[in-house]
Amino acid sequence: MNEKNILIVRAGEVALKGMNKPYFERMLVDRIKANLKKISEVGKDKNIDIYRHEGLIYVKAVKDLDIDEIIRETIKVFGVASVSKAVEAESNLDAIGAEAVRYMKGLIESKGIKTFKVEAKRADKNFPVKSPEIGRIIGAKVLVGCKVLKVDVHDPDVLLKVDVRHDVSYIYDSKVNGLGGLPLGTNGKGMTLLSGGIDSPVATWMMAKRGMMIEAVHYHSYPYTSDRAREKVIELAQIVSQYTGKFRMHVINLLPIQEEIVKNCPEEETTIHVRRFMMRIAEKLAKESDCQALITGEDLGQVASQTAEALVVTDSVVSMPVFRPLIGMDKIEIMDRAQEIGTYEKSIEPYEDCCTVFLPKHPATKPRLEKILESEARLDVDALVDKAVASQEIVMIKPEDM
Repeated sequence: MNEKNILIVRAGEVALKGMNKPYFERMLVDRIKANLKKISEVGKDKNIDIYRHEGLIYVKAVKDLDIDEIIRETIKVFGVASVSKAVEAESNLDAIGAEAVRYMKGLIESKGIKTFKVEAKRADKNFPVKSPEIGRIIGAKVLVGCKVLKVDVHDPDVLLKVDVRHDVSYIYDSKVNGLGGLPLGTNGKGMTLLSGGIDSPVATWMMAKRGMMIEAVHYHSYPYTSDRAREKVIELAQIVSQYTGKFRMHVINLLPIQEEIVKNCPEEETTIHVRRFMMRIAEKLAKESDCQALITGEDLGQVASQTAEALVVTDSVVSMPVFRPLIGMDKIEIMDRAQEIGTYEKSIEPYEDCCTVFLPKHPATKPRLEKILESEARLDVDALVDKAVASQEIVMIKPEDM
């Protein structure tokens, strides 16, 4: 019966979606399929089959595929709470008992276990034996079939799980935690302002975890910033795309705008004016790309342009919502998350960023909107934005192994 490797996939938050649960589950299955296509053919009668049944998602793969690789790719999918490698048995106590004995013998050989406990769940309420009794019966069969084992109900080496369902039951002993969240595509699309720093890749990842599809805009100041700095951001985006799937990145040269700001506006206001132009351009691109929100990596109070006053002035140029998932985090928390998702080492490579070009010695930390507007009146704002957008380069971002 177990001619294939079997994974049980649990969808944590998706299970709470009530009447919309089937939609979220279908989206989750689609995302898992997309991730596993890089390993082998996916679909019914293919090397990997993925389907929903009775509130769970199952992945079945031919034996010659690397099941650990399949698990690694599955738990990268937002919406997956946990994954268990399982075996099947016919839904009767003799068949479940025999399969449980074989399963435990394998663990004795591979891990040298000495104690166990059985925990049974009767998903099929028509099954004639209740859950506690199923556990006792299967435990007794394991004791008879595996003489070296003893029961330990408090701290067993293995907690053997038995999930009894209508036709087929499942046996497993562990869970691999997934990322949780919601499947990509269930919460619209956002335009993320992606730099080469630590924060913005983490912010992008966090919004994708909430089900938001991603498009990106990256600003550079060539020739003050180098081609290598640009390549660094592309490589960072590729790391993020392992979780978000492929996306477009709009690459914008901000230097002409920065030069006009330096020429016409007070030095201490430079950073605020640059940020306002970044937001205008991002919103224009977002509307053209059917995005519903902007995403930034700003963290309250971290730098001069991220004070409460500065953020209010920055946001006043756009009508679109601005999502800042890092706003209440400290830098250590953000760095820890960057290390978890694999972007940290790339982010700290010492290449220049457009935000460091023409950086004022004493930037305004509490800008007043009326004063900023007065300075901005010296600029042809619309023409500068249109010219920047017209000169954009679009780079398709996708994981390196796609």
